[in-house]
Amino acid sequence: MTAVLRDAALSPYAASLLRVVTVPETAADDPVAGRVVDASRLSDRELGVLLAAAYRLLPVDPAHWVKLGITAACQQRQPAFTPESCAAMLSALADELAQPWCHGNPVLAVNALLRCEGPLPEEAARSARKLVTVLGDRYRLDHPYALMALAGLGGGLTASIERKLFVSSLHSIARDEAAVVSALGRTAQALLAEASGERSYYSPPPLPDLWQRLADLTEYASFAHRALGAAHRRVADIQSGAIAYQADAAFERNEVGALGRAVRVALLRDEPWLTELLPPLLLGIAVAPTAAKTAPSQALLYEVARAVEDFPTPEALAALRAARAAARHKGVHRQLDRELRRIERALGDRPDVAFRLPDLGFGPEGVRTVTVGGYDAVITLSHDVDLAWRRPDGRTLATVPAAVRRDHADTVKELRDLVKQARGHLATVARSLEIGFTASTTLPYRRWRDELAANGLGWSVVRRLIWEVPDASGEWRAVLPTGDGFADLSGTAVPEPEPDAEIRLWHPLTTSAEEIRGWRDELTDRELRQPFKQAFREVYLLTPAELQTETYSNRFAAHIVHYRQLYALMKGRRWTCSRLGPWDGGDTDDAYWVLPGGAWRVGFRHDYRDQQPGGVECASTDRVWFDRRVGGAWRTARLADVPPIVFSEAMRDVDLFVSLTSIAADPHWMDRGDDRYVDYWRQASHAELTATAQTRRSALERIIPRTKLADRCELTERYLVVRGQLSTYKIHLGSANILMEPGNTYLCIVPSRRGPREPVFLPFEDDRLALILSKAFLLADDARITDPSIVAQLRARR
Repeated sequence: MTAVLRDAALSPYAASLLRVVTVPETAADDPVAGRVVDASRLSDRELGVLLAAAYRLLPVDPAHWVKLGITAACQQRQPAFTPESCAAMLSALADELAQPWCHGNPVLAVNALLRCEGPLPEEAARSARKLVTVLGDRYRLDHPYALMALAGLGGGLTASIERKLFVSSLHSIARDEAAVVSALGRTAQALLAEASGERSYYSPPPLPDLWQRLADLTEYASFAHRALGAAHRRVADIQSGAIAYQADAAFERNEVGALGRAVRVALLRDEPWLTELLPPLLLGIAVAPTAAKTAPSQALLYEVARAVEDFPTPEALAALRAARAAARHKGVHRQLDRELRRIERALGDRPDVAFRLPDLGFGPEGVRTVTVGGYDAVITLSHDVDLAWRRPDGRTLATVPAAVRRDHADTVKELRDLVKQARGHLATVARSLEIGFTASTTLPYRRWRDELAANGLGWSVVRRLIWEVPDASGEWRAVLPTGDGFADLSGTAVPEPEPDAEIRLWHPLTTSAEEIRGWRDELTDRELRQPFKQAFREVYLLTPAELQTETYSNRFAAHIVHYRQLYALMKGRRWTCSRLGPWDGGDTDDAYWVLPGGAWRVGFRHDYRDQQPGGVECASTDRVWFDRRVGGAWRTARLADVPPIVFSEAMRDVDLFVSLTSIAADPHWMDRGDDRYVDYWRQASHAELTATAQTRRSALERIIPRTKLADRCELTERYLVVRGQLSTYKIHLGSANILMEPGNTYLCIVPSRRGPREPVFLPFEDDRLALILSKAFLLADDARITDPSIVAQLRARR
């Protein structure tokens, strides 16, 4: 341990912890405060020194509390090891694994090797050889890649261990990967072990540059091309019948892992050959060569989807969409739908590739016309993608002509697939742009013009968004794209920027309330529906209460929510969270979202409450806080130090979670809920409006005067008041629950999938807004309601 003591100059606090660990007689009397490790006072190198020193401690040792604190910190941070502390770490692990009671996990040794800052002394190689010998004598080799990395340090695999690895664990593609990496040396072997996902309980998070370091190895990039080519050939043989088909048996487990790594490296390097290789591979593993609903390898299909989520490209996303469309298994559809939503959001982190769009034949007006059997199929891009059929005389048909359906079925299918493809690309561009809000992404105007505006798909999105361009003085000026340039809010033409000038999306957080109102009026008057909320976007500013709590917000705490909906929504929006339930450790979870750019993350605590009659699971919400990445570790930040746009966008996500999943919006809760939650339901379903509901109110201010409801409705602070013939109704703008006047009697109306009864322009997509309008149209004509459940409630009221 003297080597560790010589390891580095330690801070007084780190030195006091090391003294507690290494001098047992002082452990009980040491003045270190509170017997709790304050990891924020330790550098990454000090964490490595202390972990190596404390790892040998047993639960009975007086200083074991130091080990608990250090290992907990290392699970969240990136400890750094000097050669001496790395050697001490390997020695401690070798001694531990030599004990008959220890089942053994060599992964932490590999984690230390990767984070070592210098050449290792000979004693590290001796410890590595001891680890390999001890583990090789065991029946099972649970961590083959870590064992290979240690063998690389300790002199190579023995013949007996090599036989165990390659006969029982590794298969052809994975064996090729192992051979390539072994030839590159111990660092490459350690990178592969960490990339394989092998973990120890005490392992730190994966290295931030792990995949880049692997992708920088030319030999590994060559393996990636070779491996995916071999996989494609095998799948082609399965599809042709040259290899007998067995469901989910095309690739072994280790091959799936190796191919997933190959896809990640190819995506990160943006290899051009992947665009040609990936689509047929995905189609081949998604569909059985027979009429069965099974697939040759669901495991590889999902692994590729996870790889694309890590390093998304538009081409890989399109290939996955095609595989999803071809797959026959409903479970595959559900799983890929979840993955596709996450990939679309992940594209926002890669603006260098997100806006590569194919030319699908749409002109500047967003229309493509295809003649089929004497009829014109007209595909139009707007806020959606519509396919309509037109007769030779120009009249539009409601459905596909019978003759076309009969004689040109394949062409009709191709056109429908084209509609799906166009929808997917529009969604990808819109989500990528929206996520760029948080990172304040700017684009060179040349790229905006050539990649987005010049493409029919891209133009359909960008023309409906407000942009900012620099004026002559260098100030940002808000504009809308026009056919021949830009125009500001007053309609004044704005000169086109220089090609190298920057262009960015306008955000309501950076402007005045007057300008926000102006843009909202302008878009409503034009009936220009934006691809995502921009002019009507919610804005969240720090409150006095949050300045007082300093490091956390209770703005969305103490709500009762439908837990399953909350969990699905968080996962769909790329939050990292664990499933809660009535089991040990399933009562509380901290969900996290790392914002684009990687410098900030937001945390959201929530607690599992119980399961209601009918299987409804409830959770309660708690605090929200922000962490900043400092030196590879997350440190909790003061709310006042969080960039305003990061704070606003993160709080918008949490507001969305609460608004959509709160039991307050459940019209049946009064009938089935626990009495403990009824009080919450009554209070929350008619509470003060959140920012989301206030935006809804702003939209209704502009929508209602344009409908036949104008003289029968009134907007108050919290309600849309509708005067029917039988009664007056108050529809809450947050929950959409209804009270009848006088007396505020609750009226239960089950939500309908249909929107308003007459066509109504909505400036943005919002199911709750459509529901409120639908209820308003229904209640304004309440004398003609025929639904028995509603009629019964109205009669009881009278």
